[in-house]
Amino acid sequence: MGNRFQVQDRFKDGAQYVAGELRPGTSGRNHAIVDPATGEQVLAYDLAGSDDVDAAVAAARAAFPGWAGATPGERSDALHRFASVLAEQAEDFAQAESLQCGKPIKLSREFDVPGTVDNTAFFAGAARHLQGQSAGEYSGDHTSYVRREPIGVVGSIAPWNYPLQMAAWKVLPAIAAGNTIVLKPAEITPLTSLMFAQAATEAGIPDGVLNVVTGTGREAGEHLVGHPDVAMTSFTGSTPVGKRVAEVATATVKRLHLELGGKAPFVVFDDADLDAAVHGAVAGALINSGQDCTAATRAYVQRPLYDAFVSAVADLMATVRLGDPFDPSTDLGTLVSHAQRDRVAGFVDRARSYATVVTGGKAPGGDLAKGAYYLPTLISGAAQDSEVVQSEIFGPVLVVLPFDSDDEGIALANDTPYGLAASAWSRDVYRAGRATREIKAGCVWVNDHIPIISEMPHGGYKASGFGKDMSAYSFEEYTQVKHVMYDNTAVVRKDWHRTIFGDR
Repeated sequence: MGNRFQVQDRFKDGAQYVAGELRPGTSGRNHAIVDPATGEQVLAYDLAGSDDVDAAVAAARAAFPGWAGATPGERSDALHRFASVLAEQAEDFAQAESLQCGKPIKLSREFDVPGTVDNTAFFAGAARHLQGQSAGEYSGDHTSYVRREPIGVVGSIAPWNYPLQMAAWKVLPAIAAGNTIVLKPAEITPLTSLMFAQAATEAGIPDGVLNVVTGTGREAGEHLVGHPDVAMTSFTGSTPVGKRVAEVATATVKRLHLELGGKAPFVVFDDADLDAAVHGAVAGALINSGQDCTAATRAYVQRPLYDAFVSAVADLMATVRLGDPFDPSTDLGTLVSHAQRDRVAGFVDRARSYATVVTGGKAPGGDLAKGAYYLPTLISGAAQDSEVVQSEIFGPVLVVLPFDSDDEGIALANDTPYGLAASAWSRDVYRAGRATREIKAGCVWVNDHIPIISEMPHGGYKASGFGKDMSAYSFEEYTQVKHVMYDNTAVVRKDWHRTIFGDR
């Protein structure tokens, strides 16, 4: 195994970041971060309890007036410095991300970290463009305009699959808009979220603007969501947990943003470039070991191409190199934990009774046996209503089904509770255009699957949640819209007063 990022000294003071300082948690319980590639302990730390959440919220609340009162230019300058610090520390972030997640170092270096730096630079610019609607005399006697104001303290919960990027997606639009934030990362992957907060402090972002509490969802997460001084909750994770977050948040009538599960369809029409579709399917299904809510999970292939697609995908999957996440030649790392690996294996093993496992379908042996690895897996012959087609597996598993007419292909694509992402593969612009209009998903790619960009929004339909991450559209989640109306007449007794008292 390659070199591992050293974290013991970096987090010797604890894994809670409050008011610009690391500190230990006060829950009285300890948690061990485990390298999923080796099964070895990386760091043991004290989990956050409710007192830590209270302290972080108090720090964010204290920092809010000053940060909200900063000019857009001042917040923009701070975020530009933040992007520079992140870029300078890019290799440390990549190493830490691969260590805690088991993802290949080339993915961390070429996707997670540069994407986060770009996101930060984008919001540095976007911070200057939060204006409301232009002023106008809409009643004739008044001038109206719209202000966009920060909401207050934001409490965000991020998942374990992209700890760094998800921290950025939560933090950046919130603070660019003038809010302060308490972020709760997944307790199994907190390292880069804590490093992200430390980098913000190094960049000169004031203490208390960005705080991190590392604890369990049931204790730290629920207390954060239900906290009376938290004005908004943003959550990314599974749909069942998202429902619980919504229940807790509604008790205090909070603003709510949910980015939940997905089961992305990959629709291949019979005029598609087969080679391109095959390569796109393997890349789209295996990114981050399939632990991606937009990953290609359901391939629907029109019958003339179906057999060739199944054969070619199986062949290409067989060439994917599993190995040490820190080896630059490794294509596929581990799943995030042995428990997640076993969960994925359970889906595949149950599917053997009603479908065919074309390739993969097991953990590798040999030198990789001790890690949370699972072979790239292709399943055919499953029914549309089966578990592997309808449920989010969150592993390197692609299920392929045939369809006949275009109507059927689009109907099958829409036939799940989810609607986060999808792709359509066709050389026919009208056919592809129809798919982009009729597939119910927050993002529909044409002849590609997975790319995201800072300038465009990310968010779902249906059980995949509501609200947007990234892009200027995310400011809709993190700002309060206020209508301001000035009387222009200086008349004491207005004509409309007669409807309340007196005569004209």
